[in-house]
Amino acid sequence: MSGPEFGGQVSFYRVVVVGVGYVGLTTAACLASLGHHVVCADIDEAKVAALREGRVSILEPGLTELVAKGLAAGRLEFVVGARAAVGEAEVVFLCLPTPMGAGGAADLSAVEAVIAEVRGLLPPGCVLVTKSTVPVGTAARVTELLGRGDVAVVSNPEFLCEGSAVDDFMHPDRIVVGSDVQHAAERVAALYARVGVPTVLIDAASAEMVKYAANTFLAMKLSYVNAMAELCERLGADIADVAEGMGFDHRIGQSFLRPGPGWGGSCLPKDTHALLRMSEAAGFDFSLLRATIETNEGQRDRVVEKVRAAVDGRLDGARLGLLGLAFKAGTDDLRDSPALAVAHRLREEGAELVAFDPAVPAAVVGVTDDVAVVSDAGQAVKGADAVVVLTEWPEFRKLDWADMAGRMSGRVVVDTRNVLDQDILGLANLSVIGIGR
Repeated sequence: MSGPEFGGQVSFYRVVVVGVGYVGLTTAACLASLGHHVVCADIDEAKVAALREGRVSILEPGLTELVAKGLAAGRLEFVVGARAAVGEAEVVFLCLPTPMGAGGAADLSAVEAVIAEVRGLLPPGCVLVTKSTVPVGTAARVTELLGRGDVAVVSNPEFLCEGSAVDDFMHPDRIVVGSDVQHAAERVAALYARVGVPTVLIDAASAEMVKYAANTFLAMKLSYVNAMAELCERLGADIADVAEGMGFDHRIGQSFLRPGPGWGGSCLPKDTHALLRMSEAAGFDFSLLRATIETNEGQRDRVVEKVRAAVDGRLDGARLGLLGLAFKAGTDDLRDSPALAVAHRLREEGAELVAFDPAVPAAVVGVTDDVAVVSDAGQAVKGADAVVVLTEWPEFRKLDWADMAGRMSGRVVVDTRNVLDQDILGLANLSVIGIGR
């Protein structure tokens, strides 16, 4: 069932959000801004203490301001531990990590641990909502683990993009609510009444599948445009022009048609692998999805070959300046970053790597083993045999490339995001190797 919004009457609820990570904190702050009273719980005492003071460590536009407003209005609270939060809850959101586990399957241990902790404390009539991305069938599994006929389970997948999460929450394309208990689905849908967008009410398994289907489709779109970019190079076409011509077709759209060093981040890699694992368990050969993942891995190797060509075929001992480490612009998230995947491959072949990212501080744990991280672009390119742009930060387009050229030893820039103005770099006596051009 769907409509322009669910119901006409706005009701306010006592909401608990378990988990103050990226999804949890955004969900809590945004629901509080819609008028609900939200208690956010987490086991990390230091994070809870910081959030009580309005200090947000996540780089996300508008999130710090929303947290501050929620605290000031008394509609947003932070507590240590789920047990301290759920006693009077009408709706409880589980916003917990579901990382890739063995064989690619989603690891639900955090979700199951919280259920075991709170199942005896949830008030009768409470609705338990899985917001985290979870495998199809999880709502049924959670219902079994709860063992509570008076507590309904609902799937309400999130569709938040890092760098625009607050805006995505407040102005979504749609809201998906899945449950086999109608009144529970209606209560969760009512939380979003003030948002006023189409609400899709479906069964729990279908709602769980929607998130995987959406993310997998986006991954396929990105792998497709990267494959098309390689074909464009071989046939003398320009992927930027091809993508523009495709994007005006309303059936295709402009988004996710930019080539790059591959897709990554906190969602697409784990979700594609999880769906592939689910498909195998169901006896379905999802060859299209497997090809999507393989194409993504191959794209990183193709970028390495471009860098190799930029240093005359010799990576061992080459000094490379890397611009960008985050998996995309607008975030400091390094999880499954294609930039780091490329950097690792380059380091394995003996390249010396110095990198700058506007959002990633120097001496980042887990990065400095492969890469020396510096505090500005000028340091990163100093003495470089080639420069490699790996994240599409607009700041890189605005650099003084005449000055950058003067700091470099080589004269080639590998632009894996096609963000630079080739004419400007040409005036600085630099040649550019792009993607699909």
